Amino acid sequence: MTGEVLQLHGVGVTRGGADLLRDVTWTVNENERWVIVGPNGAGKTTLLQIAAAMLHPTRGSVEILEEEIGKTDVFELRPRIGLASSAVAERVPTSEKVIDLVLTASYAILGRWQEEYESTDLTRALALLDALGCSDLIRRTFSTLSEGERKRVQIARALMPDPELLLLDEPAAGLDLGGREDLVSRLAGLADDPAAPTMVMVTHHVEEVPDGFTHALLLRKGEVVAQGKVDEVFTEEHLTSCFGLPLTIDRQNGRWYARAVR
Repeated sequence: MTGEVLQLHGVGVTRGGADLLRDVTWTVNENERWVIVGPNGAGKTTLLQIAAAMLHPTRGSVEILEEEIGKTDVFELRPRIGLASSAVAERVPTSEKVIDLVLTASYAILGRWQEEYESTDLTRALALLDALGCSDLIRRTFSTLSEGERKRVQIARALMPDPELLLLDEPAAGLDLGGREDLVSRLAGLADDPAAPTMVMVTHHVEEVPDGFTHALLLRKGEVVAQGKVDEVFTEEHLTSCFGLPLTIDRQNGRWYARAVR
């Protein structure tokens, strides 16, 4: 690759007469760690679906891993992208065991059937689950896991095919304080790993942004408010414009905090 993992130019998405995204131009380079932040309805998940080659834009052009959407076979492209999202979790068969859920990512499928896996596949799946604190869950069914356990298993699955791009859609959503802090710490470790893929994470909250994320994009009503290096984007002015209320912003030990002005 030339170093450009994602390239969007003038991208717009219209559904049912509503503009979900408008004129989004965005470039993600190799080894960058991006976070997409914005309120509900900002278009964050829509943007991530485009980055995952799951959604075609209504307008504009998209290149993912040097493949132009609309001119390439997305079924060959998608295995190069790791995606962890609630939409994927909802499609997991209720009886699927954790180890099988991670293994089947090698074939970009959900639900183990009669595929054959090599010992190296099993070793990698076990190593990923162990790194995410899930080694004791391998024989559990996915439906019996807590929300925090599900989030970590989904990330292990997303990493299984050794993707060039890792996309995380609100990985801390629904977690309690302990679960959130554990996950954010593990994601910070992943962000710090030079062997990890380029990463893009969606969240509503700056408090969920792990240390080590390098860039940020703020969305509001389908439009980009600001984008660039995280230190330059996470300002009181930009975040106030993004969320539509006066905010103060602080950073301590690599973590960000936002509060409404009283």
